[in-house]
Formats: sequence, structure tokens, C-alpha cells
Amino acid sequence: MFVAYVTVTLIGAVFNGAAAVTYLVGHEYPISQADMKGVPRKWVPVLGALLAAGTVGLLAGPAVPLVGNLAACGLVLYFVGAIIAHLRVGSRNIVGGVVFLATAVAALALGLGHHGLW
Repeated sequence: MFVAYVTVTLIGAVFNGAAAVTYLVGHEYPISQADMKGVPRKWVPVLGALLAAGTVGLLAGPAVPLVGNLAACGLVLYFVGAIIAHLRVGSRNIVGGVVFLATAVAALALGLGHHGLW
């Protein structure tokens, strides 16, 4: 169980860390996605900061289980919101969001399974 937990946590950290960097450096893709969903451009760095915080929290999870579980929970909520935002504007391009969501759910489930709630 520990190997699965660490593997999924590292994969989630890589995915979310890479996404955070694209949001924080002002890459064209997150800006175009924000425009498509009607999200103000000034929120793009905030969303990147949330992804970065989730990444750091996942990486802290093995040492501080509560932080890892809360980070995974926050990422689950983030990606549920992202998928809803896509669907709200009629976009069916949600495969990436579903993959990120599945990774966050797996990290949360394995974290809770390995460490327990606290």
C-alpha cells in the first residue's frame, strides 16, 4: 500500500506542479482556457498558486499526513470545479481534468488508507 501511495502522490505532484508552472508563468494555454470559461485573467495566477499549494501539500503528505490529505481533498474540489466550468460553457474537452481529478482522488484514497484520517 505504501508503494502505491508514494507512486500516486508523486505522479499527482508532477502533474499539478507542471500545471502550476504553466499558470504562474503566464503560458498561453491557461489564459485561453480562462477566456473560454469566462474566468477573469487576473485569476489565472491565483489558480496556479492553488495548484502549487496542492503540489507542496501532496509532497508533504508522507511526513505530515493531515497536510497531504487536505491537499488531495483541495485538489479534488479544484478539479471538480474545473470540470463543471468546462461543462457550463459547453466544452466537452474534459479528459485532462478527469485525469487530474482521478489522480487527486487516488492520492486522497491511498493517503487515507495508508495514514488514516489524521
